[in-house]
Amino acid sequence: MKIAIIGYGKMGKAIENIALERGHEIVLTIDVDNMDDFNTENLKKCDVAIEFTGPSTAYNNIIKCMESQIPTISGSTGWHDKLEDAEAACFENNTALLIASNFSLGMNIFFEINKKLAQLMNVRKEYDVFIEETHHKQKLDSPSGTAITLAEQILVNNNSKSKWIADKSGEPNELSIYSKRIDPAPGIHTVVYTSDIDDIEIKHTAHSRVGFALGAVLAAEFICGKQGLFSMKDVLNHSF
Repeated sequence: MKIAIIGYGKMGKAIENIALERGHEIVLTIDVDNMDDFNTENLKKCDVAIEFTGPSTAYNNIIKCMESQIPTISGSTGWHDKLEDAEAACFENNTALLIASNFSLGMNIFFEINKKLAQLMNVRKEYDVFIEETHHKQKLDSPSGTAITLAEQILVNNNSKSKWIADKSGEPNELSIYSKRIDPAPGIHTVVYTSDIDDIEIKHTAHSRVGFALGAVLAAEFICGKQGLFSMKDVLNHSF
């Protein structure tokens, strides 16, 4: 599989290492220093693109890949207000798109646990719930995309909350997300149900970027040659 890596920072290099270990070829790497190389001619040499940049650039990067008809996965967060437009571009160009707030296989299992726990706690009105997330200081978005995904899953599966809010909430129907930026911290996410009697916690701790990189490459392997919209749940069902 011939891969384009869009965003060649620490995460991009981790993805490169995993991809090479799995026998793939990196034929294009794009960063701020070589944006002139980010064109359709070069993208057409690739089977799939893996995009990890930032909130201000991700959408335009994805659109360029879609217009070049290159199946693309993206782990960038903070831009999902334009998600519907990106999905429309995918269909218009008969290609494939997989977007996830977190590509770690462990975190995607954690997502499923979070949804189930929210359902179980829906009838336990004596418990309040909040989320804590910790990342390195270089992370641009706050709360993290992963924390927002966890919050939105709780909102769907537990009717005690109607919206999430960054930091401390003063309203019982609001789900608080507390964010910390501390070095070094690849990523810690904790969901806490608390009552006067006891607390129930589920927690995911990333020890390095390797888990994210492996999940991204597995997603790229899954999406290569396909058309349509996909999620990490599709990758999990395919992998296990």
